[in-house]
Amino acid sequence: MNLEEIKAFFESNKDNEDVKNYLQGLSKVTSDGVTTFLETDEGKKLLQPKLDSYFTKGLDTWKNNNLQKLIDEEVSKKLPSETPEQKQLKELQQKLVQMEQEKTRETLKNKALSIASEKKLPTSLIDFLIGQDEETTTSNLTKLEEVWNSQLQTMVDEKLKASGTTPKDGDKPKTFTLDQVKAMSESEISANWEAVQQALQNN
Repeated sequence: MNLEEIKAFFESNKDNEDVKNYLQGLSKVTSDGVTTFLETDEGKKLLQPKLDSYFTKGLDTWKNNNLQKLIDEEVSKKLPSETPEQKQLKELQQKLVQMEQEKTRETLKNKALSIASEKKLPTSLIDFLIGQDEETTTSNLTKLEEVWNSQLQTMVDEKLKASGTTPKDGDKPKTFTLDQVKAMSESEISANWEAVQQALQNN
């Protein structure tokens, strides 16, 4: 009996219970059969994507559970954490630096206030003029003095022109009238104190 005759026999007797049982036994999956199939090219082609998927998932899980810990351990080896004593010492050093900076600023502020009072400059601006050292602070005060005096002179000249008096360039009037003094601001009075005193005495 050849293969064609066998096929024809099974086809014609497919409804026979004995034939059905026999064919089911032939198609039963066994571990040996699966192993043999997976070793073929077709089997490997079917299995590889699943293996890749499982590997990727397993690797991601491992990273989430272990990678950060390994990184932290490696960083700790290269940069050991501070001991409590080292941390306390560092905090004390920072406090000392801060105290020194505050002391220096206070010294500079007092000097700046002294210079500003001597030159009749507004002391409310002192905090903005304090620099890193005495030289910078003094330089800032000098710039303020130049701007302040220039602006003050302009205001005085405008007041005098408004009252009918036009001073010569570089000259300040020797006297003021009482009305002129009353119209002056405090800064103008300070800048022309001697002349203001003379005006008050004359009136």
